[in-house]
Amino acid sequence: MTDTTGPGRSWLLRLVIAFAFAQGAVSMARPAVSYRALALGADERAIGVITGVYALLPLFAAVPLGRRTDHGRCAPLLPLGVVLIAGGCALSGRADSLTAMAAWSGVMGLGHLCFVIGAQSIVARQSAPAEQDRNFGHFTIGASLGQLIGPIAAGYLISERDGAMARTSALALLVAAAVAAVSFGSLWRIEHRTAPAARRAPPGDKVPVGRILRARGVPAGIFISLAVLSATDILTAYLPVVGEHRGITPATIGLLLSLRAAATIACRLVMTPMLRVLGRPLLLTVTCLLAGLLCAGIALPVPVGALGVMLAVLGFCLGVGQPLSMTTVVQAAPAAARSTALALRLTGNRLGQVAAPASAGLVAGVAGSAAPFVMLGVLLLAAAGLGARGGRGRPSAGGQDALAPDVPARPRLNRNPT
Repeated sequence: MTDTTGPGRSWLLRLVIAFAFAQGAVSMARPAVSYRALALGADERAIGVITGVYALLPLFAAVPLGRRTDHGRCAPLLPLGVVLIAGGCALSGRADSLTAMAAWSGVMGLGHLCFVIGAQSIVARQSAPAEQDRNFGHFTIGASLGQLIGPIAAGYLISERDGAMARTSALALLVAAAVAAVSFGSLWRIEHRTAPAARRAPPGDKVPVGRILRARGVPAGIFISLAVLSATDILTAYLPVVGEHRGITPATIGLLLSLRAAATIACRLVMTPMLRVLGRPLLLTVTCLLAGLLCAGIALPVPVGALGVMLAVLGFCLGVGQPLSMTTVVQAAPAAARSTALALRLTGNRLGQVAAPASAGLVAGVAGSAAPFVMLGVLLLAAAGLGARGGRGRPSAGGQDALAPDVPARPRLNRNPT
């Protein structure tokens, strides 16, 4: 990884560390919520509803938070997000009904949204256009580190022996709350206070959402991000259910999920040379295509070893979509609305997190617990088609064509790199 500790770069390293702990708490809590819900009598449909509620509050809050960030500071959202994540985890562990678990899962999701909007906006604001692919890639390594460690910790703590799942899953959620609180240690003065005034849009200069969505590259970036995050989300929520049906222990499921996350980290460490060789359109197309086929393959009753190999390759492929979709949206959007554009991308993510698990729950209830992975395969194949088309044509007036490889930023972007 490129050094992030040099002059002016310590903020990025500290942001990666904080994100690793916050995401680790969430990644630990998500399977723990599924196991606790199973212990409380939930079926596949109920798991889908609880997973969807996690994204419901963020679905309505993303754009207002993005508007606020476009015209103000980003850093206050980070500690607020940590408080909500920790509170949602702790209260989920204390909940004794599926309704309460769904509600606190929504609080956890809102906290994650606050943290991610603030953090992504800091990266966009404090990175020059030529650094955005690299810095967003490094930023998402924090998420992957959390996704690597969280499921292992959850799997280690959760036990099915002697009917202990309800108690041990509650313990995992309380530990997740403590992990989230560790993020506070890296958030001190993480945003540059000396940024030029030009980096922030005037308070009255609000770009209409319709104009942002019409900027070429923004819809493709939103949909690719939605598809990739839905795949990651349903993997986290439904692999425990698949494991229950196939007799795979929670510890093994935790290791499999962490193997997927480790492969995602490996992908992001080599993303710069992959971009140099393939360019954005081909890289997005190939990885989404392979991810779609592998997701569908999880529905097959393969041995645990083969499942591990499939998840490792799948994790590598899924590692491309999130950072490149961030750069896509930031560079395609109007300069005065980059945080709002990122918030719209997150709104798309949360819409996917509401619709995909609910659909997965219905599909699983009718066709079995592995069927949602076939649905994910179709979604990722559609994203591959958008990635292939996204590199053609002229850039929008809102910014450079973010799907086209190695296109120099326009002078206006260099003057206002937020």
